[in-house]
Amino acid sequence: MYNNRKECVAMLLAGGQGTRLGVLTQNVAKPAVPFGAKYRIIDFPLSNCINSGIDTVGVLTQYQPFELNQYIGNGQPWDLDRVNGGAFILPPYMRAKAGEWYKGTANAIYQNIQFIDRFNPNYVIILSGDHIYKMDYKKMLKQHKDTGADCTIAVIDVPIEEASRFGIMNTNEDGSIYEFEEKPKNPKSTKASMGIYVYNWPVLKKYLEMDEADKTSSNDFGKNIIPKMLENGEKLYCYNFSGYWKDVGTISSLWEANMDVLNPKSGLNLSDSTWKIYARNLAETPHYVGNNAVVKNSAISEGCYIDANIENSVVFKGAVIKKGATIKNSVIFNDAVIEEGAEVNFSIIGSNAVIGKNSKVGSKEGHCINGEWQIAVVGSNVELSENSVVTEKDMIGG
Repeated sequence: MYNNRKECVAMLLAGGQGTRLGVLTQNVAKPAVPFGAKYRIIDFPLSNCINSGIDTVGVLTQYQPFELNQYIGNGQPWDLDRVNGGAFILPPYMRAKAGEWYKGTANAIYQNIQFIDRFNPNYVIILSGDHIYKMDYKKMLKQHKDTGADCTIAVIDVPIEEASRFGIMNTNEDGSIYEFEEKPKNPKSTKASMGIYVYNWPVLKKYLEMDEADKTSSNDFGKNIIPKMLENGEKLYCYNFSGYWKDVGTISSLWEANMDVLNPKSGLNLSDSTWKIYARNLAETPHYVGNNAVVKNSAISEGCYIDANIENSVVFKGAVIKKGATIKNSVIFNDAVIEEGAEVNFSIIGSNAVIGKNSKVGSKEGHCINGEWQIAVVGSNVELSENSVVTEKDMIGG
């Protein structure tokens, strides 16, 4: 029965609606949102898995799954097209007696107990599909084994003024967790949960079944599973992560992460050959830069036609930016068209959008208020007529 046994199975939560991304997630799940000129957000956890030697990944989808499912396919771009293991798309499904949508993060894993049991793993690593980071899960798993933990939670140090936005771990000197606070008003530490967990599978399975039987539960790891384990005296440890990590759940943070691609001091190095980020790439012609183009500190993907001024911007495949246009501090998604004379500043332009001649999108100066950049957004397939004006923080959908 267990000839396909795996030491560790990854479960990647990729069903998020991403409501704070507004029109960018109107028709796609958040993990399928484009990033960094040639990637999708989900490329990062998938690449981390294969680079860490984890070759069995369940991808739990729910909201607007078609594009994400199509993108992952058989897992080949990430070397996850395996006979024994590989990538598996796991949507909610009808069972013999009942079926329902995933009610929370814990319920999503609970509904896939049978899938995990198929591989009879010692450990399960729970991942989120909406973070940009590089992480060697092998190191986290090794610490988990060395400490004899039942659960290990990856944490990152955050400024104390931001700590109330996260689940915060309060720990002893040895890293063991004695208290978990979900978004506390007065945080006692700066160890913020990254939403990455390693569990001993038999222990997690027991708690998932207990949680499902509790009709008052929110069926969530942070709100229910972790507090219950602490209450029962299980061994929980934190794993301190010090590399680049960003939750790209807001327009401001998504824009910031794309700008970090252009900043060699940000810590987000996508050219590192020792830890590659893999992606599904369609065959495109090389990008073309015309006589009128001036390009500075920008990432330009294949298949683009550029005859404009571009500075400090990220431009995805197939985008057309015509003569006399100006793009600064912006992110231009796949196959968007920026017509002649248009100005785009501090903005995100969706896939297949058309910005009409002499239109003005965003603010030239760029403003950050209470830590949030005031980014203008034009959604996918939106066509702006000539001389349109989209001011900062405006969001134009279809």
